[in-house]
Amino acid sequence: MTFKVLLIDDEPGALEGMQLWIDWPGVGFEVCGTGSNGIEGLRLIRELQPDLVVTDVNMPLMDGLEMIAAWQAEGARNVRFVILSGYSDFEYAQKALRYGVNRYLLKPIIPEEALDELAEIHEELAQEKERQSLSQIASYEEIVSCIKDVLQGQAQDQASCSVLNRVSQAREMWNFCLVQTEGATFAELRSRAAALLYQEEAMYLIDLDMNRFGIVYGERCHAEARAADRLFQELVQLYAGQRVFMAAGEGGNTLLQIGHSYRTAKEAMMYKFYDTGYDRVLRYEQIAKRPLNYHYDQLQLAEGIIGAVSLLDQDAFREAVDSAASTFREIFVAPEIVRKIVIHIMWRIMEYLKETSDPETELLLEKYGLPGLSDSVLIMDDLLELLQTFGMDSIELLLREQSKQSQGIVQEINDYIREHYRERLTVKKLGEIFYMHPAYLGQLLLKRNGISFNELVHNLRIEEAVRLLEQSELKNSEIAEQVGYSHYGQFFKQFEIRMRMSPSEYKSSRF
Repeated sequence: MTFKVLLIDDEPGALEGMQLWIDWPGVGFEVCGTGSNGIEGLRLIRELQPDLVVTDVNMPLMDGLEMIAAWQAEGARNVRFVILSGYSDFEYAQKALRYGVNRYLLKPIIPEEALDELAEIHEELAQEKERQSLSQIASYEEIVSCIKDVLQGQAQDQASCSVLNRVSQAREMWNFCLVQTEGATFAELRSRAAALLYQEEAMYLIDLDMNRFGIVYGERCHAEARAADRLFQELVQLYAGQRVFMAAGEGGNTLLQIGHSYRTAKEAMMYKFYDTGYDRVLRYEQIAKRPLNYHYDQLQLAEGIIGAVSLLDQDAFREAVDSAASTFREIFVAPEIVRKIVIHIMWRIMEYLKETSDPETELLLEKYGLPGLSDSVLIMDDLLELLQTFGMDSIELLLREQSKQSQGIVQEINDYIREHYRERLTVKKLGEIFYMHPAYLGQLLLKRNGISFNELVHNLRIEEAVRLLEQSELKNSEIAEQVGYSHYGQFFKQFEIRMRMSPSEYKSSRF
């Protein structure tokens, strides 16, 4: 099955590269056209009717996100969009989320990564096309169509109202269960759900946007086991432990009220983020009085986590992420806010990784790729664990990189210590001078010199004190101050430890 793709970029070289480097037929696409800006792109979308548009974000006249917004405002046929951006374009990533774009190709494009992403998009398009042909019974399709109109808030004509009122009479209550999963699981889950509910009365499967569908179901008010509950339980058991979210809304008396059930199901779905697992249906009444927090100040939290990475402090990073998780759960930060925070932090960490020469960097970036993360079906514990493992792996890689670089810098640090040991020199100050974490710098010196930083400084000071005792007429207190000791007692103690005698005894023994 082949789908049409339109390429839009203001750089001719980039357009040519995308056409030459990517095996479009190999992943089921044919390039139907190219454009150089958003205005031209809008015209080509209308004329060529592509299934997929790959667009740069930074373009003259009209950028990629403005083009996407304009197309969506027209309310025309559904087109999937992939944006091209660099690691530092987090602002664009935020805007793209608002337009429903959750696919990214990073510049410069790596053909292997692009092929993997395009293969997933092709699979989604194929699944969507297959879904469109599943319903074969005219009356069932008519009911589903009327329900969709209600969900989309469209005004119902007399014929549609008649259909929905007639169907509504079969049950006393009607509700909506929203089901969301990931691309790899979606087709099978939808097929299983369709097979199960087709065996039941008063149940309708409603296809929604990517990786989500709904089950509209009617219930009788008596206490006997309900068919919907049995179906939901069966789906939960079939996909136990997998990333499947199910949330039911607030019921109504007729299908004309199913829009309210759908909206409350979506609201309940957001709270699945704070569940401790995937193995239950969350119902709206369980969360109705627990508002989400949309005004969380993320700057301080993000800087704390990024700061731990910059210092290569794994313990501090782990503690910062754990603290963030506790805060999110305590005040119920909205899931989309948490996701944006995590994406922002991961972008920032990736900027550190880009500066390394370690061959494992690309593997790490590929393993923790950001495209699609904003729309992933993840509970908070899994999302924060992803951030935790990515950060720890990144720090480990950066430590290895620093270790390689430090092999040559140790001599430079030792030379600096020999020149400045008479001053108030500390490991912290050295860390600031050489841009290294103090703890790591101290361990590095100990490993290479065989003695600690403090021992090295004391040795250098006492060596100089011995030379001055032999060659000058300075008082002992003057020598102590000259070699860097502000307190004579400390000088006396360190001298005696190393020379097995006091400074005065040493001076007497030499004359």
